[in-house]
Amino acid sequence: MREGDAVLIAAQSGRALAQSARRAGLRPYVLDLFGDADTLDLAEAHRTLPGRFGTGRHGTDAVLAGLNALAGLVGKRVFGVILGSGFEGSPALMARIAAHYRLVGAGPGTVAALKDPMLFAALCERLAIPHPRVTTAPVSNRYAWLTKRSGGSGGSHIRAATAGAAPPGHYYQARMRGRACALNFLADGRDVAVLALTQQWSRPSALRPFRFAGAVAPGRDEPSHVSPNMLAAITGAVAGLVKATALRGLASADLLVDGDAWWLLEINPRPGATLDAFDRRPTPLLAAHIEASLGRMPRLDAPPVDAAGSEICYAARRYTSVPPLDWPDFARDRPRDGSSVAGDAPFCTVTAQGPDTAAVRHTLRERAGTIAALLDGRTESHGYRYQAAEHQQADGPADRPAGR
Repeated sequence: MREGDAVLIAAQSGRALAQSARRAGLRPYVLDLFGDADTLDLAEAHRTLPGRFGTGRHGTDAVLAGLNALAGLVGKRVFGVILGSGFEGSPALMARIAAHYRLVGAGPGTVAALKDPMLFAALCERLAIPHPRVTTAPVSNRYAWLTKRSGGSGGSHIRAATAGAAPPGHYYQARMRGRACALNFLADGRDVAVLALTQQWSRPSALRPFRFAGAVAPGRDEPSHVSPNMLAAITGAVAGLVKATALRGLASADLLVDGDAWWLLEINPRPGATLDAFDRRPTPLLAAHIEASLGRMPRLDAPPVDAAGSEICYAARRYTSVPPLDWPDFARDRPRDGSSVAGDAPFCTVTAQGPDTAAVRHTLRERAGTIAALLDGRTESHGYRYQAAEHQQADGPADRPAGR
């Protein structure tokens, strides 16, 4: 990688990756579903796609055509393609992309192994990793099970289990109690380097009771919310999966922790929603992602002293035309003036830093309220309803898809 290299970015929302690419001295060319105002400011060029990535033959061809169009604007060699959310259920599409461009991050074979629920469950069983039971067959007590979409992300695809066999493209996973967290790490195909263990929470709606809301990376000197032995066990389990699947690049492991017990829900083999919180070390995180993707584990700088986090603000109603807004500095993923946002869909993201996790979560709550008040034309923000951490967390689209 050289200063000024061009990279293609494809994701449901490409803003965070584009921002990290700029910090790493790269020129981002972005293909995503939104074309948010700050994404357009960061990108050298941008193309917008409708719908969900890789849905049917038309969706696959549209992704490839979009990447080729952006590559044609580069004017010199493209270093590679960085994939974000939206490809977890499309390893075949990833393979088609890899036939034309260097993939930065997990390869299609790795994603296929990690995101197929039955293969992943079998792998966890072989490695003695605690993982909830999964099945596609009818379940006797459907209140003890959840329905999830294979390759889903963001939690918006999770529902209570239904009668009969799981719908096509879905599976049942046993409900488990616990607090949601995630181990964020770098992988080089052989080993892992831990970035942080984040705390996560959800903001349920009537249609999406488990949708992801936000996460906080703790400050350097904060005590961990899990014991050293548990953290070592989780890290060892993730390292075993990395070796078994040759996972490379930035990734995260979604977990539930309940007292002395823990369960690994899934691996997200890509840069995730907490990229803003992590890309604060002297060495740009995307540069580390590229090095690890090439099979060379970089030496990580010490984590920041303060905590940082982000939270998604969901639209309380449909906006057929987003009005001009006086956006605060802490708002990201800002929809363009005049664009449409479906009710219950992500509207923007708020970020915060603070001395510890509690302070950051308090600030995020206030800032989410500020956005709600801004949309309502109010000056007070105390009416914003904030949802505490959800007990069953895991990782869908209208005008603005529900997963980022």
